[in-house]
Amino acid sequence: MLLKAVTIVCKKAVPHSVIRSFVALALFFIGAVLTVAVNADTLKPFTSDGCSVFPDGTLEEQTLWANCCIKHDLNYWKGGTRAQRLTADLALKQCVATVGKPEIAKLMLAGVRMGGGPYLPTSYRWGYGWDYPRGYRALSMSENQQIKQQLQQLEIMIQLLLSEIQRTHLGNEDTK
Repeated sequence: MLLKAVTIVCKKAVPHSVIRSFVALALFFIGAVLTVAVNADTLKPFTSDGCSVFPDGTLEEQTLWANCCIKHDLNYWKGGTRAQRLTADLALKQCVATVGKPEIAKLMLAGVRMGGGPYLPTSYRWGYGWDYPRGYRALSMSENQQIKQQLQQLEIMIQLLLSEIQRTHLGNEDTK
């Protein structure tokens, strides 16, 4: 039947070997597409190196804007569209300016705009939580679900760590 269909489309007889090769190739590509669709990218756990290749603060206040960079890293870990990256970068600039360093904020914005794109295989690229290369693209429902689950796990870990710090700190004060 396939032979007849191909023969009608081509308006001449097509050798069986050509048809078999065509069908095998078509099945291969269909299988590859289905494999990619089924094996969606898996989000890696969130990591942050603070301000990456930039200081986390001044010499006097060494972590002055580190929290700004960690928030920025969270957005870069998730990835997404070009517009989302610009929003994340402008939020970093605003955060650093808010702690009293507007000139540093402008410098940092220039740095992340130049070096934070998704096309270099760096640990701080846009969308670094996903396999490289991801590029710019909107997050799917499945990807957003993975982000939500990982953030919930991260929140639980942070709460446990804070409890342990408070317990240890209070225990140390009792021995003073």
